[in-house]
Amino acid sequence: MNELQYHQIIEDSFNFIDQCIDVQEADIDSELHSGVLNLEFENRTQMVINKQEPLLQLWLATKFGGFHFERHDDKWICNRSGNEFWSFLAESIEKQSGVVLNLDGHPL
Repeated sequence: MNELQYHQIIEDSFNFIDQCIDVQEADIDSELHSGVLNLEFENRTQMVINKQEPLLQLWLATKFGGFHFERHDDKWICNRSGNEFWSFLAESIEKQSGVVLNLDGHPL
């Protein structure tokens, strides 16, 4: 994956998350600014998803930890746990906020 592909995948991913929140009318406030997607929940906790361009990684910060994802076989995989990003994000959102957000049909 080159830098151009990386940026396109991240942009598509952030847009997809935003669309899921809107379409499902989830009680999540999202704000995208300078490559950082902030999610704020009704319980006032936050998650931060950001790109880490020098490493071509995707980072996720939750109230229970920080996680770094790298591309392997067209999937974002956590470099500590081996979890896949999309399922881990959905589980993390539910665990942190109680909101069930369906992320099926995600981009790469």
